[in-house]
Amino acid sequence: MNPTAPSTTAAADARIPAAHPFAAHLRRAADLEAAAPHRHWISDDGPLPALYLSHGGGPMPLESPRWLDPLHDWARALPKPKAILVVSAHWESAPLSLTADRPEELVYDFGGFDPLYYSMRYDTPDAGELARQVTGLMPDTEHPHRHTGRGLDHGAWVPLKIMYPAADVPVLQLSLPTEHPDRLLAIGERLRPLREQGVLVIGSGHMTHGLPFLTPEMMHENKVPGWSADFDAWGADALARGDVAELARFRTAAPGMPFAHPTVEHFTPLFVTLGAATDATTPVTTTIDGYEFGLSRRSFQIA
Repeated sequence: MNPTAPSTTAAADARIPAAHPFAAHLRRAADLEAAAPHRHWISDDGPLPALYLSHGGGPMPLESPRWLDPLHDWARALPKPKAILVVSAHWESAPLSLTADRPEELVYDFGGFDPLYYSMRYDTPDAGELARQVTGLMPDTEHPHRHTGRGLDHGAWVPLKIMYPAADVPVLQLSLPTEHPDRLLAIGERLRPLREQGVLVIGSGHMTHGLPFLTPEMMHENKVPGWSADFDAWGADALARGDVAELARFRTAAPGMPFAHPTVEHFTPLFVTLGAATDATTPVTTTIDGYEFGLSRRSFQIA
């Protein structure tokens, strides 16, 4: 750990300039909590939904109200979970692996941003019990490796820092071990019982992610290219119809490929989310849509 870095989330947050949008977000979150404390999940609530969220580019959601308010409002609309399990596009690792129960460092897997973001913290409570639950749900042939030091990458900690800024919910990250939809659906099915125990299961990616094809017009004017709009419309239609088989054929069936996903790791966490659902063919509830830098921000939950 960097000895000059703040040792706690609150200490790091206190160093954020007051005029920064995330500082304003923290104040808004504190005001909401003071007015109406976030209700904790209880068994009478039934299973929490499974989520797929588009997590934005690096730390940029931390400075954009277009991400800050919708993500936090989404979290507040659900009971506060007992724990969170995230499968992020940014940890492709086989065999299946889990982050440390209580890691000392985040993974700052982005470059060229304000130094502020490399000193941010998200020190969540010990997730050892969740790690034991996840391990117990997996077959002997897929026994997860438990890392002792690896922390959360930005596909996990950036959106969760927005959604649960108090860092008071245990968080664990599960690696993305394959690109194959059927296997990811099966992993999600294994995770399904967690939802009944108040655990929020999240697949974190991006509905379109054609970074090599960004143009100045996309970056500065949010111009939406046809490949991004067409892929998003195809995905929205298939999700609305609960057509998992169509979604699994995305490489050949989806318009806009391969521009929308020149590599597929930002789409495939969706299959863990669908697998964790009570019924993967249930139409989803879209929570965030629209575009940022021409890329689809579509995010959803499914019961």
